[in-house]
Amino acid sequence: MYPGRFLLTLFFTGLVVAGSAAWSQTSITISGTIQSEDGGSLPGVNVIIKGTSIGSVTDVEGFYKLNVSKTGTYTLTVSSVGQITQTKTVNIRKGQGHTIDFLLKSDTQNMDELTVHGKNETQEIKEQAFTVNAIETKRFANTTADLNQVLNKTAGVRVREEGGMGSDFNFSINGLSGKAVKFFIDGVPLELMGSTMSLNNIPVNLAERMEVYKGVVPVSLGSDALGGAVNIVTNQNVNNYLDASYSVGSFNTHRLALNGQYSTANGLIIKASAFANYSDNNYIMRGMEIWDEAQYKYVNKDFRRFHDQYQSAMGQIELGVVNKKWADVFFVGLSYSGTEQDIQTGTRQDVVYGAVTKNGHAYNASARYRKDNLFVKGLNANVFASRSVDNYVVTDTSSYKYYWDGSRVKTSLAEINGSKAVTNINRPRTFVRANLGYTLSKIHSFNLNYTFDHLKNESYDELITDRADIPGILAKNIVGGAYQQNLLNDRLTNTLFGKLYNINIQQSRLVTASGEYSKANDSQTYTGYGIASRFRILPDLGVKASFEKAYRLQEVGEMFGNGYTVIANLDLKPESSQNLNIGAYYGITIDKHKLFVEGSWFYRNANDFIYAVVYKSNASVSRYENTSKVKVTGLEGDLKYNYGDLLYFNANVSYQNAINNTKYPVGTTSGTPEATYLNKIPNQPWLFANGDFSIGKNNILGKASRMQLNLSTQYVHWFYLTWEAYGNKAGKSTIPDQYIHNASVSNSWNNGRYNVSIECRNFTNNLAFDNFRLQKPGRAFSVKLRYFLR
Repeated sequence: MYPGRFLLTLFFTGLVVAGSAAWSQTSITISGTIQSEDGGSLPGVNVIIKGTSIGSVTDVEGFYKLNVSKTGTYTLTVSSVGQITQTKTVNIRKGQGHTIDFLLKSDTQNMDELTVHGKNETQEIKEQAFTVNAIETKRFANTTADLNQVLNKTAGVRVREEGGMGSDFNFSINGLSGKAVKFFIDGVPLELMGSTMSLNNIPVNLAERMEVYKGVVPVSLGSDALGGAVNIVTNQNVNNYLDASYSVGSFNTHRLALNGQYSTANGLIIKASAFANYSDNNYIMRGMEIWDEAQYKYVNKDFRRFHDQYQSAMGQIELGVVNKKWADVFFVGLSYSGTEQDIQTGTRQDVVYGAVTKNGHAYNASARYRKDNLFVKGLNANVFASRSVDNYVVTDTSSYKYYWDGSRVKTSLAEINGSKAVTNINRPRTFVRANLGYTLSKIHSFNLNYTFDHLKNESYDELITDRADIPGILAKNIVGGAYQQNLLNDRLTNTLFGKLYNINIQQSRLVTASGEYSKANDSQTYTGYGIASRFRILPDLGVKASFEKAYRLQEVGEMFGNGYTVIANLDLKPESSQNLNIGAYYGITIDKHKLFVEGSWFYRNANDFIYAVVYKSNASVSRYENTSKVKVTGLEGDLKYNYGDLLYFNANVSYQNAINNTKYPVGTTSGTPEATYLNKIPNQPWLFANGDFSIGKNNILGKASRMQLNLSTQYVHWFYLTWEAYGNKAGKSTIPDQYIHNASVSNSWNNGRYNVSIECRNFTNNLAFDNFRLQKPGRAFSVKLRYFLR
C-alpha cells in the first residue's frame, strides 16, 4: 500500500481503539443484549429504568445501552409484544459499567396463533408509498462483499462490472442505468466524496442498511434522479462501538475496513471510518485470441491478466454533538479518498493496454445540522454543506502495442488515442442542501427541499505546453416541495410533490483561429411533479402506486468531456422520463415464521436519452448526445421467509422489456422508420433472478457462539450484445446465460465479538460475462476476520 494512505488508516485505527479503551473510564453505563428463548437477537425491545424517564430500545442485534449519572440501585424493566416482561435489579458503583443480559420467553398464554410483532425500520420503509427495497446488511457483515455485490441480489437491480475489483460498472434499476441512477450516503450524494469513491470499493461493514428507490424518488433527497436512487444508511445510534475487519483472497486481494464511534462524558461524539483495498486482478482470461507463429494462425488460449492492479483507500472523521437544546445533531467532518489503478482493457477485451494508468485523489470538508421542533412544534430542519476537491490523472505515454501473452511491439503511438497524453482533471465543488419538514397534524405534513450544487471543471494535458486552460462551470439549483396526508387512521397515505430543476452552464468557446475565446452562458429550467399513494387493506397487506415526471440534468463529464476520450458538448439537453409504479405487499408472522411477499409492475417512458457516440470528425473520441427515446415495461417479484434465527430464504425475479422508441432519426419527424425501432435495447439484461439461503445455529463451537452457512445463486438470461435488426440471427453477438453460485460459512464467538468466515464465489467456475461481454473473475476464495466491540 502507498505510505500516505497506510498512515491515514493507522491514524483512524488508533483513534477508535483509544476511544474504545476509554469507554469504561468516562461514564457509568448499563448495557447488554436481549435474546429470545432460542438464542436469537430481539430488536425493538423496550428497556426502562423503573421510576425514571431513562429508557432505550434494542437495535437490530438486540443490544441496548443506558447512561446514568448517579450511583445506586436501579431496577430494569424489559418488555416487548409477545414476550413475558422481565425485571432485574443492579447496583451501580462509581466508575463502573455493568452488563445485564436478558433472555425473554414467549407469552404463549396471551397470544393467539397469529402474532403481530412490532415492525422494524426496514419493514416500515418497504411499506412506504414509494416503490423501495430496504436491505439490511447485518446478514452480509462477515462476508467480503462490497455494496455493489449486495445490491446485485435485489429485485429490479442489475450491476454489471467490466472486470475485477475497482473496474467500471453499469448500475441499472428497472431498465434505466448510468447517470439516471443517483447514489447517496446518509442522504448526501456519494459523488461528493470524489470520483474515486464508488459502490464497488465500499465494504459492506460501513453500511447498516441500503434503500433502493425505483423510478420515483422522495423530495427529501433533493435529487434529479431519473431512474431511481440508492441511499446508503450508516449506523446512526449513539452507542460506542468498533467494527474492524480484514480479508485476504484470490488474485492477491486484500480488504481492510474500520468503523467506530466514541462518545465522551460531556456528550462529544467522534465518528471515524476507513477502508483500504488492493488486488492484482490477475484472474484467468479464457479463450483469448492470439497469433501463434508456430502454427502461423490465430488461436485461442488462456492467459492471466497482467496490467490490472487496483488499490484504493478512504478515511473519514466527524466530530459533533447530539441531543442539545440548540441542535439534535451537529457534526463537522473531513474525509480523503484515493485510488491507483492500472487500465487493462476498454470496452473490447481483444484490445489490451499494458501501461495506461489512472490515479485519483479527493478531499472533502462538511458540516451537518438537524433540529426537530425548531422555533415551533412540528417544524424540523436538516442542513448539509460541503466543499470538496476531486482530481485524477490519466497517463497514456507508452509507445507499445500489447497482447494477451504479455508481448509487445514498438509503435509511434500511445495506447488509447494515438497521441501521448498526461490528462489532468480537477473539479472543485460546493454543495448545500437544506430540508424543512412541518407536521401540522397527524393528517397533514409538508416538506420543502433546496439543493445548490456548483462545480468547476478544469482539464489539461501536461504534455501540451501552449494549451489554453479554460475552466467550465456547471451549477444546479433544485427546489422540491411535498404535501403528505394520512387518512383513514393511517390506512391511506398520499404524497403529492413538485420539483423545479435549474441548470446554469458557463464555458468559453473558441471563436477565431488566432485563439480568441468568448464566454458562453446558458440557463435552463424544467418542472417535474408526481404523486405516491399507499392503502393498507390489512395491517400487513397493502397496495401502492406512484407516478413522477422527472428530469435528469446533465453531468460535468457529459457537458465538458473527460479530457482524453470524451469531448465537450455544451448543447446537451437533460433527460426526462414519465415513471409509473404499481405494486402490492403482504407480510405474515406466525410464531417464529415470518413471510413477506412483494410484487410490482413498472413503466418508464424516457426521452432525450444521453448516450456516448463516436464523434463525426474523429473516430478515436466520442461525445455525449441526446440520441433516442426508450420505453421500459416490466414485472418483478420478491419473496422473503425466515424461521427465527435458524433459517432465511429469499428469492426474486425481474423481467424488463426495454425497447428503442425512436421511430425517426433524431431531428426529424417523418420518413423511413429507423431499423432499430421497437428493438430491445442491446447489451442490457431483460430477465434475471436471485436466490439466497442461509441456516445458522447457536452454541455449536462453544457458548455464545453462532455458526452460519450461506448459499446464493444468480441467473441472467442471454441477451443480444448489438441491435437485433442488424445482421442475421445465427451470426449475432450475444451474451450467454449466466449461472453464478456462491457459498460461505462463518462462525462468531462471544456474542458476535470475534468472527471468522470462509467464502467461495462462483464455486462452479462458470465462464462469467457481464457488460460488453467482458470476462469476470472465475472461482475465487477468501477468508475474513472481523472484530466487533460494543
